[in-house]
Amino acid sequence: MILGYVLSGLVTGAIFAVMGSGLTLSYAATGVFNFAHGAVGFLSALLFYELNQAAGLPAWLSALVSAALFAPALGYVLHRTMFGGLAQADETAQIVATIGLTIALPALGLLVVDLAGLPSADATSLPRGVGPHPALSFEVLGARLDSDQLITFGFSAVAAAGLWAFMRHSPYGLRMRAAVDRRRLATLRGIDADATSALAWMLGSGLAGLAGVLAVSVLGLDATAYTVLLFASATAAVFGRLRSIPWTFAAGLALGVVQNLVAGYTDFLEEVTGLRTAVPVILLFAGLVLLNRSRERVAGSAAEDAPPPDHLAGLPPWRRRMPWALGLVALVAFTFLASEYYVGVAAQGLVLALIFCSFVVVTGIGGMVNLAQAAFASMAALTCGWAFSSGLPFFVAIVLGVLASAAVGMLVALPALRLGGRVLTLATLALALLADQVLFQVDAFSNGTIGWPVPALGLGFADTSDPRVRVVVLLVLIGAVALLVRNLERSASGRAILAVRSAPAAATTSGISAPRTKIMIFALASAIAGLGGVLFAVSKGSITATDLPAFSGFVWLAVVVLQGVRRVGGAVLGGLIAVAVPELLAAWGVSAHVGAILFGAGGVILAKHPDGVLTQLAELRHRRRSVPAEPVPAAPPPVKVDGPLFRLEGVVAGYADSTVLRGVDLAVRPGEVVALLGANGAGKSTTCAVAAGDLAVTSGRILLDGQDVTAWPAHRRARAGILLAPEGRGVFPGLTVEENLRTWLPDPGPVYERLPQLAERRTVPAGALSGGEQQLLTLAPALVRPPRVLIADEPSLGLAPMMVRQVFDVFAELRSRGVALLLVEEKATEALALADRVAFMRLGRVTWAGPRSEVDSERLTAAYLGVR
Repeated sequence: MILGYVLSGLVTGAIFAVMGSGLTLSYAATGVFNFAHGAVGFLSALLFYELNQAAGLPAWLSALVSAALFAPALGYVLHRTMFGGLAQADETAQIVATIGLTIALPALGLLVVDLAGLPSADATSLPRGVGPHPALSFEVLGARLDSDQLITFGFSAVAAAGLWAFMRHSPYGLRMRAAVDRRRLATLRGIDADATSALAWMLGSGLAGLAGVLAVSVLGLDATAYTVLLFASATAAVFGRLRSIPWTFAAGLALGVVQNLVAGYTDFLEEVTGLRTAVPVILLFAGLVLLNRSRERVAGSAAEDAPPPDHLAGLPPWRRRMPWALGLVALVAFTFLASEYYVGVAAQGLVLALIFCSFVVVTGIGGMVNLAQAAFASMAALTCGWAFSSGLPFFVAIVLGVLASAAVGMLVALPALRLGGRVLTLATLALALLADQVLFQVDAFSNGTIGWPVPALGLGFADTSDPRVRVVVLLVLIGAVALLVRNLERSASGRAILAVRSAPAAATTSGISAPRTKIMIFALASAIAGLGGVLFAVSKGSITATDLPAFSGFVWLAVVVLQGVRRVGGAVLGGLIAVAVPELLAAWGVSAHVGAILFGAGGVILAKHPDGVLTQLAELRHRRRSVPAEPVPAAPPPVKVDGPLFRLEGVVAGYADSTVLRGVDLAVRPGEVVALLGANGAGKSTTCAVAAGDLAVTSGRILLDGQDVTAWPAHRRARAGILLAPEGRGVFPGLTVEENLRTWLPDPGPVYERLPQLAERRTVPAGALSGGEQQLLTLAPALVRPPRVLIADEPSLGLAPMMVRQVFDVFAELRSRGVALLLVEEKATEALALADRVAFMRLGRVTWAGPRSEVDSERLTAAYLGVR
């Protein structure tokens, strides 16, 4: 019997493995964790069903079109419209945008089915599998398996083998792995990172489509089931550390087997409702905590999610508050003039707004994405209902509910002490799902499917059974929360939160307790969510375990972030919009699917404006009123040089609002070495980045052999012959020596002949080489396939003197072969010994340029010490 459980578990695990592999591939290549991966699988399964049922195509052809053509095409379209922009957005925007797709893609597919009059597709539909229908039965090692199960395992094995071969033995796979290892360096080596990302999304979506088609006979056409499948598959991806596809595939198979064995041999767990089915969630949480400690921010690093500029800072306080005051007046007038039904709808929106305020605290201020807010709200409401039904006064029951929610929030905060980023997001969702499937299913706590009655809140002269009273009470509570948030931001605790969010290590050295700060944030946010959950139960008159499912928090976060998660106003707008849009669509007779599609469109907008609608509106207002900035004064006209191969003319560039280069002029002839010298902070490395296309220019031109290449991206310049050896080491540490060479050379053999020490270590990961060997590996391809222009940024940094001499011998050989070299070097002696011409930089300008013979100690002193 155990063999039967293992074999059937391998079939289930094969689906987990395929979908998890696609998730790992897309995340590793792009840095975006795609919560819509399951939705892509659902859409592919839906197309398979309609092609087979409505169009009458054979099952194998329907599967081929759905998984091999449609799903990759969908991945490419999503990359072009959304995912490409998300790669540069902060984590919150990435999570929310893909959540929007999770809702929008299934709705779009179902809307097309309805409009086209195709066979109905819902949870009651019973699609057939890819194999014969009815399925044939076979005996395998004494266990009975049907043809669909065998096809599922077979296709999964073929997909895994094909993906491994593609990644390891094709140039496209090598480029993809190089882009995963060091994306910036990959572009400097001529690899189009955007095309690589597009390929990754196509492959990842293809795997999601394959998993969806293979699972359709088991899951049916229930979009929620595919989202659950995503999180089961995410468990496999987590055990592969979101990087290793082979480990992900193996973990998926093991997960299927473990889930089957637990279901078959743990009868003692039947007493705990839902525990056996929660195995993937438990393993997901364990894997996140044990294997994925966040290393994204280390000592000295700063937060990448810096708050957006306050475009309203120049306005007087009354002008900033006037729109909100007018909105409040309009809402109060609506409350007392509109019909009771629509006032009740507004009250529902304000209940959600109160819950959404918890996201302002934990995500907007604390910088942590928590998807357990629905569980906090449900915990408080169920506790309140249980306490009141036990005979406690209603006010005491409310307090107990909020305290219970805060206590659970402190418990959920414990993973935040170890985890961060997307890993923390998945951990909080895992805990929310665990509470949903286990804790809230305990009859003694939730009172089964009946739930607990919750009375109206009495105020003496009225109670909250009147929706108008409910609106007023909710407005008062939201105002109190807004005041609390405002005071928190201005307090010492608020400054501690910002310090921990921006630079945890620096905050700790300053005497700030990061654990205490994070626990405080979670406790406060969960208490606010709990209060909102109690008001939800009060409005409804009762509470059950299914009223606030864990996946609600999934959607709630997206709604509030779309409006602006850093402000309470965004939470209020989000709550009102969340209830108003479905009501309006229903009143106008528009399909409910349209609302979900609009929500997904909001995710696309978020990819371009990650700070939400409120910030975007403020930015538009600022642009209309702002005065154009005065241009940076141009440097004197450059000195004409006969026959330069590579030239920078009047280049102005910088980072964000900081200008670094202020009119740089440089020229390098073929077979010439120009040494660029200057003190730290003069702009030398920025000049290298601009020359290679790694940093865009604000003004000026960059010319290659007379052709303007200013607008060319880095990978196009590299293909045209401009090679940058960046500061540090220009190698891909996760690739072997041979794979590093193959990113630039079709055949690394000539390199091994010239540099036998690299031949001896061809199978060693580049990250395991010494510093000198890594620098030789960086420059070795140029010896076989010389670039037209080589830009070397601090090539001797950290190298032993013997290796420095070897590196400079390479430069001398390249000069003799006609390569134009721009050399930035901290060791002036070595640079001057090689240079034909020298340029000195100071404060973003070239202060002197001329022949090496004219350089003396006085000019060196002026360049490095800033004296004349």
